[in-house]
Amino acid sequence: MSSRHISRVIAAPAERVYAFAAEPDNLPAWAAGLASAEVTRRGEDLVVASPMGEVTVRFVPRNDLGVLDHVVTLPTGEAVLNPLRVVAHPDGCEVIFTVRRLAMTEEQFDADCAAVAADLDRLRGLVEPGRSEPVPSEPQPSDRAG
Repeated sequence: MSSRHISRVIAAPAERVYAFAAEPDNLPAWAAGLASAEVTRRGEDLVVASPMGEVTVRFVPRNDLGVLDHVVTLPTGEAVLNPLRVVAHPDGCEVIFTVRRLAMTEEQFDADCAAVAADLDRLRGLVEPGRSEPVPSEPQPSDRAG
């Protein structure tokens, strides 16, 4: 299994970006690859309509480390761990999402990574002061064997 780290530097404090990204009600605004409609809570799980169908999402508990790891349970019942971090950066913070290549072609993996990059661009557009539209970053090649 291989993985790719997709990241964006955001000119905003890590704490503010983390708080926004950790709020379930904000998911549809920035995480279109995951949530395409209102988020419903079922205990500790979030239930969302996604491009893949209805999925459940469970985030790790809120923490001071910027960890937003979450498990997505797909309509098939398969559970996928998605590592997500918000870390301090000299220009504000950096948001890093690890995309794991599951049973998919290289083209599907590239499309999945592009969708995550677009989500992070939307997040940046929502939380970075003075930015009203998401501006795509240059591609950041960081393939890593997993």
